[in-house]
Amino acid sequence: TVGAMLSNVVSLKYKGDGLPAGTIHYKYRGTAGQSFGAFSAKGLKLELEGDSNDYFGKGLCGAELVAYPDRDATFPAADNMIIGNVSFYGATSGEAFVSGLAGERFAVRNSGARVVVEGIGDHGCEYMTGGTVIVLGPTGQNFAAGMSGGIAYVYDKQKSFDAKCNKEMVDLEWLTPDDEAILKGMITKHQDATKSIVAHDILANWEAELKHFVKVYPRDYKRILAERSAKEAAKAA
Repeated sequence: TVGAMLSNVVSLKYKGDGLPAGTIHYKYRGTAGQSFGAFSAKGLKLELEGDSNDYFGKGLCGAELVAYPDRDATFPAADNMIIGNVSFYGATSGEAFVSGLAGERFAVRNSGARVVVEGIGDHGCEYMTGGTVIVLGPTGQNFAAGMSGGIAYVYDKQKSFDAKCNKEMVDLEWLTPDDEAILKGMITKHQDATKSIVAHDILANWEAELKHFVKVYPRDYKRILAERSAKEAAKAA
């Protein structure tokens, strides 16, 4: 649980406000165990050069987490597991950038964190209620099961995602201009933070690569946002 004790100290003193982004920046090199960055508070940036076990970013609540392969690694990041299963379980806020693959049940019950990863295993975004997940690569089966909120963007160049997505509560949609701006901003931050080759290649051919992205949009969430926009428009009129 690297970062948890420090986050407790920050929370005791600054409560939910935390610290300004990036106030405390730690960089680690090697293999991390369970729950790296768990419950990490706003104002922390935890950067891992290496790999990590399960529950990476569990309960993330405002911090920024970064993970990428060791400088001496000879394998392509996008083809290899960098963090384990159930990463970002129950995350509520914050951002994370992972250059490489994650295991199963990625971002389960995420309610507010914004995360970029380059591929995941089965059951991604299960029971997700908020936040943004960007997958720049393959997913496993049963993506979005029970997903009632938040938005996911999946890079689906092989056109295989439709069969892997559980569409009981979500629709697959084309990107809007707002979606494109969100995507480009987050992928740019991902490339800056991790030096990701995948992100670099997508950004270098942005207009052509956009057509390969799919938006995963929960129906109830879409309805709520539409109702909220209508109310705001009525008040403004």
